[in-house]
Amino acid sequence: MKKLLSALFCLVISILLCGCDLFSQGSYYSVEPHTESGNAASPGKQTVSDYGQLRSALSRLVENGSQTGILYFSDITEEQAGEYMENAVSYIMWNHPIGAYAVEDIRYDIGANAGKKAIALTVSYRHSRGEILRIKRVADAQEAMDQVIEALVDCDETVVFRIPEMEPVDFVQKIRDYVEMNPDQCMELPQVTVSYYPEKGTERVVEVDFTYQTSRETLRSMQKTVESMFSSAELYVSGDATDLEKLSLLYSFLMERFDYTLDTSITPSYSLLRHGVGDSKAFATVYATMCRRAGVDCRVVSGTRDGNPYYWNVYSNEDVWYHIDLLACSEQAGFSLKHPSELTGYVWDFSIYPQHTEETVPDETAFTG
Repeated sequence: MKKLLSALFCLVISILLCGCDLFSQGSYYSVEPHTESGNAASPGKQTVSDYGQLRSALSRLVENGSQTGILYFSDITEEQAGEYMENAVSYIMWNHPIGAYAVEDIRYDIGANAGKKAIALTVSYRHSRGEILRIKRVADAQEAMDQVIEALVDCDETVVFRIPEMEPVDFVQKIRDYVEMNPDQCMELPQVTVSYYPEKGTERVVEVDFTYQTSRETLRSMQKTVESMFSSAELYVSGDATDLEKLSLLYSFLMERFDYTLDTSITPSYSLLRHGVGDSKAFATVYATMCRRAGVDCRVVSGTRDGNPYYWNVYSNEDVWYHIDLLACSEQAGFSLKHPSELTGYVWDFSIYPQHTEETVPDETAFTG
């Protein structure tokens, strides 16, 4: 084995002397010692002399996605080098964020070349070097969520990031909330899988995978169609209209487009705005988004109506909540706000949208924009 390793070293050095930049092509990774500017070390001087340096060198090799490496060592015996490598490999495979995420196996041989003790390394990966180098670094949970949302809006299949301190974050619920609150950006709620590398620890790599029933190309086309409709709604209420006028105009814009069919869809906003198919949730979320884009604070309420799951809207004016049930308005052939006392059969979380003591719904002059 020592003869084989020596032959390998001689071959590499011969290629270097011939002018072939084998290291820079990613075939081999080497450890550069600290040197003063202008005093570059030769390949034969690349050494590690303790466990910390060896583990750091192996970490850099893995973070670079290199498949092979040669580490020279000094001031330690071959037996110590073996123990250090065993511990370092275990750390990389199970505790290092990139190693736990990407490394399949690490093999090594300890030998010598021209009297210099060295370790030849071979690393196999579950992910390509390109995938490893594209891992995004984020500072905190907010930046992590920003990356997730960006991937979500782009209809990507996965996003991977590295975070120095992993706080408890329910990515699945946050993604669900974002999709429901932004029907102008997100066409479909994907199935979400979140994986952590390592499973426990402070610094970790997080992989978030999205599985859609609709192709990315189709989803992006839907986004363009839906965005044009939301933009048209904005133009429809532009100007100096009061809040109440905007609420009424957007009701007309949305509810007079189709003779709607009540049904659920995996692409709720697109199905509602393009084909006239939607359930109470689709109506409420699309209407709330149109209002928000028009500068009106209109929100979605989830609850029950006559004992069945149901969604509608509320509008707040001076801390007073007024209810808007688009489907009920359509049945009654006209837009209207409702005082909570008028909502027979409705149940919702009163701590979020409390009932109020005012018994009348204000007229239009109370809703100045």
